[in-house]
Formats: sequence, structure tokens, C-alpha cells
Amino acid sequence: MKNKNKFQENDKVTLKTTGETVTISKFSYVPNMKRYSYTIKENPQTFYFEEELGQLTT
Repeated sequence: MKNKNKFQENDKVTLKTTGETVTISKFSYVPNMKRYSYTIKENPQTFYFEEELGQLTT
């Protein structure tokens, strides 16, 4: 089964608010909100939704 989330574990992404590059440590689907939340290695106490993260551009 194909995942519908944008990012996988260990993907490098940017936080849209700060432009900081971070690494995804885990993700989970939140059924009542119908979207994915992500935890990052750099700040494991905080979670982010897909809308708050962007693809890392090179």
C-alpha cells in the first residue's frame, strides 16, 4: 500500500516559518484531522503538519 504522506523518516526538509533544514524522525496519521503529523530529530518535543514543512531545494 502506498503512503499518501509527502515525507518519510530521515528525509531532510525545511521549516517554512524559519527556513531551517531539519530531519524527519517519525510521522503519523491523525485520523480526526485527516492529515499527517511529523516529529523532527532536532526538536523531538514539537510536531509539525505537512503544510508547515517544505521540500529541501538544492
